[in-house]
Amino acid sequence: MWFGWSSAVSIQFLFLFSLFSFTYTNCLPLVPLARCHEDERYALLQFKERFVISKSASDDPFSYPKFASWNASTDCCLWDGIQCDNHTTHVITVDLSSSQIYGTMDANSTLFHLKHLRSLDLSDNHFNHSQIPSRIAELSQLRYLNLSLSNFFGEIPQQVLYLSKLLSLDLCSSQSPDAIHVLSLKISTLRSLILNSSNLETLLLDDVTISSVVPDIFTNVTSLQRLSLFNCELYGEFPTGVFHLPNLKYLNLGKNPDLTGKFPDFHSSAQITCLELFNTSFYGALPTSIGNLKSLNVLSISFCSFSGSIPSSFRNLTQLRYLEFENNKFQGNLPSFLVNLTKLSTLRVGSNEFTTDTITWICKLSAMNNLGLDFINISNQISSCFANLTQLSILTLPHTNLSGQLPSWIMNITNLAFMDLSHNNLLGEIPNSLFELVNLESLCVSYNLLEGELELEKFLRFKMLVHVGISFNKFSLINGKNPSNASLSPLQVLDLRSINLNEFPNFLRDLAKLSYLYMSNNSLNSIPSWMRGKTSLRGLIVSHNSLKGKISPLICKWKSLLHLDLSFNNLRGMIPSCLGSSIPSLQILVLKGNKLIGHIPHIYIITSALRMIDLSHNNLRGQLPRTLLNCRMLELIDVSHNQINDSFPFWLGTLPELKVVAFRDNHFYGSIRCPTTCTFPKLHIIDLSHNQFYGSLPSKTIQKWKSMKASNISKLKYEDYLMRTRLGNLGVLTDQCNYSFSIFNKGMTMVYETLQKFYDLIAIDLSSNKFNGEIPDVMGDLTGLVLLNLSNNMLSGSIPSALGKLSKLEALDLSCNHLSGKIPQQLAELTFMEYLNVSFNNLSGSIPQNNQFSTFEGSSFQGNQGLCGNILLFKKCEDYARSPFAPPSAFDDDQDSKFFSQFDWKVVLIGYGGGFIAGLALGRTFGQEVIVWLKRHV
Repeated sequence: MWFGWSSAVSIQFLFLFSLFSFTYTNCLPLVPLARCHEDERYALLQFKERFVISKSASDDPFSYPKFASWNASTDCCLWDGIQCDNHTTHVITVDLSSSQIYGTMDANSTLFHLKHLRSLDLSDNHFNHSQIPSRIAELSQLRYLNLSLSNFFGEIPQQVLYLSKLLSLDLCSSQSPDAIHVLSLKISTLRSLILNSSNLETLLLDDVTISSVVPDIFTNVTSLQRLSLFNCELYGEFPTGVFHLPNLKYLNLGKNPDLTGKFPDFHSSAQITCLELFNTSFYGALPTSIGNLKSLNVLSISFCSFSGSIPSSFRNLTQLRYLEFENNKFQGNLPSFLVNLTKLSTLRVGSNEFTTDTITWICKLSAMNNLGLDFINISNQISSCFANLTQLSILTLPHTNLSGQLPSWIMNITNLAFMDLSHNNLLGEIPNSLFELVNLESLCVSYNLLEGELELEKFLRFKMLVHVGISFNKFSLINGKNPSNASLSPLQVLDLRSINLNEFPNFLRDLAKLSYLYMSNNSLNSIPSWMRGKTSLRGLIVSHNSLKGKISPLICKWKSLLHLDLSFNNLRGMIPSCLGSSIPSLQILVLKGNKLIGHIPHIYIITSALRMIDLSHNNLRGQLPRTLLNCRMLELIDVSHNQINDSFPFWLGTLPELKVVAFRDNHFYGSIRCPTTCTFPKLHIIDLSHNQFYGSLPSKTIQKWKSMKASNISKLKYEDYLMRTRLGNLGVLTDQCNYSFSIFNKGMTMVYETLQKFYDLIAIDLSSNKFNGEIPDVMGDLTGLVLLNLSNNMLSGSIPSALGKLSKLEALDLSCNHLSGKIPQQLAELTFMEYLNVSFNNLSGSIPQNNQFSTFEGSSFQGNQGLCGNILLFKKCEDYARSPFAPPSAFDDDQDSKFFSQFDWKVVLIGYGGGFIAGLALGRTFGQEVIVWLKRHV
């Protein structure tokens, strides 16, 4: 009996022991037997020591310093962002994303000692514009590499292609407001990477400059699931085979305007969930087979060149949540089957060529209980059925030819947060019912024909309103008493341009959060003293008014100011010196078109943020301040039409971002020479006309203007990150400040109100100076030139045939010089040339008869006694005896030359309404024959 009891106890013991052993054995891998390797712990601590923690280094609002848990006395496998292998305890993952890291990363980084690393994420930090170290290739076990949005710059090293085990690579470049540099990638490196990474699943290269066609080799990466090449300066035809990759789910090619392509026939097995082609040149009709993309959630094809009708197979895209295809050439009916898309939350269909009732299917959509539609952008017929869209929160209907009263049905959409009815023909008053839309955060009714009495204080009724735009209407404003609740208003942006204001509204006094105030094109006489207390002000635009007196130095109390525009007023006196020393945030300074005197103030702020300085059309004197060298971000400087007396400011050539230099009509003098450091790396417009420059045109200096070559044009694009302000729940408002600039082009003064859109306007205007000698052949190397004006100088010799290499040239003016010889036949091959003027020289021989020359008028060649051709009606070559011609001696007389320059082309600008110069040029006031007659008789 004892034996039996003993046996039972033994069996129970063995069972418990085996159970404990099983539990211990299976739990053992979860608890490392040893701490992390000492050499790896040391390498991580050394890596940490190279950086500092800065909250501004990460954009993610939930970022935090992961380094805080890194302590030499603890196991590195337990540190935040670190993961070790369960068996070997080697560090295999370093995730420092959004860790507020600031500093420079170089080839000496101890991070490259982690030879077993499989995943590295350094995204959303600030590596101080350092280059990605080539030693990245030493991490040969990497499967996942993410260096996105971390302020690296320069060329992505080709050593990345040695990472043959990569499954995911994210190198999206930084888009932060202070971004100066961007990453670039050679197409050869991209090809090799694709070849060597046969298992690649994710490749994200947003905002990386590639500047190439998309290689066909992409079609061989069958493992690829996510491909994003947004804003990479791609061009050429996109390989359609990429759409057929069997595992492809996400494809983003947006913001590559020179990238063309067509949609293929989609297979029924396609797994694509997102297609984004926004702002490309994709074209053609949508294939019927697009209905096979039954997993598609996002389709963004706005601002493309698609055409034809929307195929009925769209009814199959039942998973669509985001659909936008405005600004294309779609025609025909908007079919009613779109009611099948019951999961739509965003819909944009405006600015197409639909010809039938657009509203029928929208009304049907509104009847669907589970629609949840929150964004509509329609540029077609509008119907009262919108009143049933009770879920609508954002409604934009600009440029839709809306007429009559403000639609009453809008007032029933109580959830509206964003409403834009601008650029229409709306009449009458703003109804009181509008002020009952208590959820409105942004309201824009600008550019309409609204009228009647309007109390601006009424907008304070909105408890969430942060943006109001009522500009360019016909209101009769009532300036009431300052309401007591103004200080509680969240209003940040007020657009009050051209609404018959003659004084600043009183209620602005207590708007505590006011950031941007647009008041151009009114009848304002002064800026009230209480405006100086608006310390939160970031933008003040009061151009085209009647402001008088001096600019008060108290304006410099606006320490947060980004944008100041007081142009085209009657301001007198000197520019306050504090503008160059007290507002470090100032980016845009526009004071043109006033009566300002004195010197341009020095810029003493070492880290000045100035990007645009326009002081043209004043009476400023003296020299350009050398402290402009502190403006390392400067893109445009315009001091035209002043009394500046200085030599050529070659020292500006060291500014890395300078694109436009305009010194027209001043007293600059001397020769143009640049030392070795003077390269003007991004210059695309230089206007030195109407000054006293002399000497020969400098070949060595012109050779340095490499940005004017066609191959570099894409690098001259202006960034669009100028000014951003967070507006409540609407996200971020970007103040797209347009650079206005005028230049003499094609025989008239042309005004570019948005110069950023004309970054490919590469122009040189050296006219009306005293340059002599020959036109250098190196001028023909600037193959991106669109405008070349060397008129009214004393240039001699022949017209160089090298100018025939300027294939993009649209305007060439060599008139009123001492040029001789024949007109080079090579100029006849310039098919883009619309304007040519070689009049009043000493040219001889026959005028080229083919191509563009047949479009020019005889006045382009007058004053050259030795020229003949069919263009000259009375100088046909077959019956005209050639004889040399010497220009009148008056051309050599300085006094007469000066007089002659006074009769250069005069221009009348029309319509400065709305801050947008509507007029261009009326051309020449005097014909060349009249000018020559005056020269000989006065």
